[in-house]
Amino acid sequence: MLCENCGKRPATFHFTKIVNGQKTEMHLCEECAREKGELLPMSKDAFSIHHLLSGMMHDLSQRPAASSGERLSCPSCGWTYEDLIQTSRFGCSECYDTFRAQLRPIFRRLHGSEAHTGKVPRRGEERLSKRRKIEALKKELEQKIAEEAFEEAAKLRDKLRALEKEA
Repeated sequence: MLCENCGKRPATFHFTKIVNGQKTEMHLCEECAREKGELLPMSKDAFSIHHLLSGMMHDLSQRPAASSGERLSCPSCGWTYEDLIQTSRFGCSECYDTFRAQLRPIFRRLHGSEAHTGKVPRRGEERLSKRRKIEALKKELEQKIAEEAFEEAAKLRDKLRALEKEA
């Protein structure tokens, strides 16, 4: 495919822009892309993942951090939500809990889910699966005890013991 601008050199850069819901595609050679200012200079100061994430967080931060209008800050390190957005970093581990409500839509947008599942090595997959079943059974057992459904709780207890012996 030839460059749409000069028609002489092969198009090596393919841009898709969406402005006001209007999608436009451009296929340019390196020279024409540079002339049009479409190339990002790839020096470490010009572009980084930090800037990308910071921009995504800024887009999602248009809603107020605290409903009462006061600035929400971490009780442990004192960071505000604005600090988090500007740096794309957390001040401490407690920031995750402090800004949980604001972080949920960001994580959902970045990961497609609020929970990080990660990857499991094949050799540990079976062990992890059993551990998850045990945790789920424990939660279900606690729920049945709270509901005072003791017969069902006893059955769950027996299943739990059998699974724990296997593990």
